Amino acid sequence: MGCCSTPPGPLMPEAPGQRKVFCVKFQREMAGLDEPPFDTELGQRIYENVSQEAWKMWGEYCKMVLNEYRLNPANPRDQEVLVKHLEEFFFGEGAALPPNYVPPKTKG
Repeated sequence: MGCCSTPPGPLMPEAPGQRKVFCVKFQREMAGLDEPPFDTELGQRIYENVSQEAWKMWGEYCKMVLNEYRLNPANPRDQEVLVKHLEEFFFGEGAALPPNYVPPKTKG
């Protein structure tokens, strides 16, 4: 990694929850993840383009996919299916939420 690959920005790391991203799901600036969710190129892409709120939505969607397709997250083939769903969820056609979307109220 060369000296020119360091992104511009503050020299001090930001406090958790203060990092902002333009969320691909909500199509607006929101609080970003504190760190990449995976140590891969896809993990970095999610880190740069997905908000904390959208990542939580993926968690719920992921549970549904696991149950509907009876996937085992420890199985490499099932992991590939999950990755495809994840990429489609965030970066596929129609991935952005409709304008004026209001998330359902959570049971509290």
